[in-house]
Amino acid sequence: MLDYFFNPKSVAIIGASDNKNKGGYQIIKNVMAGFRGKIYPVNKSYTEILGIPCYPDVASIPGNIDLAIYFIPSKELPHTVNECAKKGVKGIIIESGGFNEAGAEGIKLQKHALENAAKAGIRLWGPNCMGFIDGNKTYVFSFINSLVWPDVLRGGNVGLIVQSGMLSAGFLLHALQEGVMGVSKVCSIGNKCDIDESDILEYMIKDKDTEVIACYLESLVDGRKFVNLAKKTNKPVIVLMGGRSQEGAKAAQSHTASLSGNYRVTSGAFRQAGIIEVFDPAELTDMARAFGKNMPFYPQPQKGTAILTFSGGAGTITVDLMEDCGLPLAKLSQGTLDSVAELFPPWNKPDHPLDLWIAIERHGFEKVFRNSLTAVINDPAVDSIIFHSYATPLIGQEFFDELAALIKKHKKPAVLWVEGRKDFAEHLRGIAENAGLPAFRELNRCVTVLNGMKRHFIKKPMA
Repeated sequence: MLDYFFNPKSVAIIGASDNKNKGGYQIIKNVMAGFRGKIYPVNKSYTEILGIPCYPDVASIPGNIDLAIYFIPSKELPHTVNECAKKGVKGIIIESGGFNEAGAEGIKLQKHALENAAKAGIRLWGPNCMGFIDGNKTYVFSFINSLVWPDVLRGGNVGLIVQSGMLSAGFLLHALQEGVMGVSKVCSIGNKCDIDESDILEYMIKDKDTEVIACYLESLVDGRKFVNLAKKTNKPVIVLMGGRSQEGAKAAQSHTASLSGNYRVTSGAFRQAGIIEVFDPAELTDMARAFGKNMPFYPQPQKGTAILTFSGGAGTITVDLMEDCGLPLAKLSQGTLDSVAELFPPWNKPDHPLDLWIAIERHGFEKVFRNSLTAVINDPAVDSIIFHSYATPLIGQEFFDELAALIKKHKKPAVLWVEGRKDFAEHLRGIAENAGLPAFRELNRCVTVLNGMKRHFIKKPMA
């Protein structure tokens, strides 16, 4: 277990600073914002930082320490590990760079520090990383700017494992601002000299706060272990793999010293294990967000997706996109079609996809979508739903709360596509997301996300 990283009782910040332009200032400011245990700044240049006594070195700290955050030059790490060993430190998060990615001298330093840590029974996280964030506890053990995260960080059920340091910060901010997604734990693991993706994956699989696991990785330290862990869990594991191409692999090695294996073999192993592979950060965000709002649902094989739309053309495009990725259209029963037909004029009968515009003109958007969803969601041939909505400020939170509750009751995943004037569309998307319904401005994102969810749930039916 890695509880001394995730739930320490005391934290030493080696390289803490009173200078607002320094990363060491951001770390202590962030730790103080949410952590309620003992905090020990370490910097020989200060006697106090932000009202907390500051110590010249680790040896001067009274009592033992669970966790140390290291943010000083790389050359000091081997000695610091030895000093931490004397204080009972169990884990060190190394947020500094200058190790394996920096050439022969950095490789030597990292090896020396790792040897010292192994002798002392200390685990090393990093180096060259952004550290760790717990959205539910508001633990921010990172040098991310202390002005950036308080307005957007929210707790939730999505765990993130991100290898690249700065991308982890950018990805987190994008994910939190793109839609209403809460995170359980965000782990930036950097060079992975000791703690690697499999260690964090294993922890998140056991973590009760984490239901969805999303990863950006540039290499796998132990591919077999990672795949086997993913294969055995019912939790969705979503992976964006950097360095798939030859030039991409070179780029990855230059900044995190990652040595990628054969991508085709890796991708094949992912498919067999039920890992959902994605191909850019936005897709990773979409998938994680959608799973986070649709856990746990239970689609069945050989069933199909229902489409409720206000536009025949949009319905046609959606069917095309679904066919591109092998997502079947549901064959609605005559009873379902007859129920929806009650909303239509006698001279017009619904077909699938359900183009509801004529009915909307007669009865209004909310009544038509409420009644149509009720009919469709009870159809045994339907295992998932794609909604289309035009953007209007007239649709309120209560209506989407009602739809989301119905979807949750029947455990059939659903996504929403919103089209129209940008400000109205963003307003409507926010309302839907708040209700727990993943919403997107692009049709292909809806289809891609739903396909990923269905592939996971069918391959790994929830117990």
